[in-house]
Amino acid sequence: MKILNLYAGVGGNRKLWGDEHEITAIEYNENIAEVYKDLFPNDKMIIGDAHEYLLNHYHEFDFIWSSPPCPTHSDIRRCGVHAGRYEAKYPDMKLYEEIILLKNFAKKETKWVVENVKPYYKYLITPSAIIQRHPFWTNFVVSNFDKKDDRNHNEIKGGGDVYGFNIKNTNITDKRKSLRNLVNPELGLHLLKESQSKEFSFFRGGNGS
Repeated sequence: MKILNLYAGVGGNRKLWGDEHEITAIEYNENIAEVYKDLFPNDKMIIGDAHEYLLNHYHEFDFIWSSPPCPTHSDIRRCGVHAGRYEAKYPDMKLYEEIILLKNFAKKETKWVVENVKPYYKYLITPSAIIQRHPFWTNFVVSNFDKKDDRNHNEIKGGGDVYGFNIKNTNITDKRKSLRNLVNPELGLHLLKESQSKEFSFFRGGNGS
C-alpha cells in the first residue's frame, strides 16, 4: 500500500505501521526529518511543504495521514492571548483546506485522515471522531479507541522517553514541542487498520457539515 505521511514529525503515528508499505513522509524541519530518517530508514523522506505536496500528489496514494500545525487552533492560544502571553493570530485555514480538498477530490478508494487539536471555536467542519481530545476527519468509519494518553509530561519537558521516542541527543531545537506533537503510535495503527477494514465513506457527495 502506498502511504503519504504529511507533517511527519519524528513519526509517532507511523511507528507501528511496519515496513511492508511504501511510505512517503513530508517534513519541513531538517533536524526533525533527520531523526525520522534514522528511525524509519525504509521510508522516503522529502523535506518540504506538506500542504503543497498534498495538493500536487493526493491522487497517488492509497492512504493519506495529515497532521497540520495546530497552535493557531488550540485553546492554549486563546487562553494565552487573554493572559498576555501570546499574540492573537488568525486560525490557519490550511487545516480546513486539506479536509475540503480530500473530501472532494481524493479517489474513492483512497482513505485519508486529517488530525488536529480540539479548537477554541466551534468546528467549521464536524470531525468524524474525537479521540483523546484530538479531532479526526476521515472518509471511513472510526470505531472506539479507549486507551488513555499516558505520556509522562516530565519526560516531555526533558526530551525523554515518550512512546519509545527519546530525542535528548538529537539536533532538534524544540524537543518539548516535538514530543508534545506525537500521536500515540497505537492510535496511529488503529486508524490505519480501520481504513483498511471499513468501506463506508462519510464525506463523499458534499454532505459533510
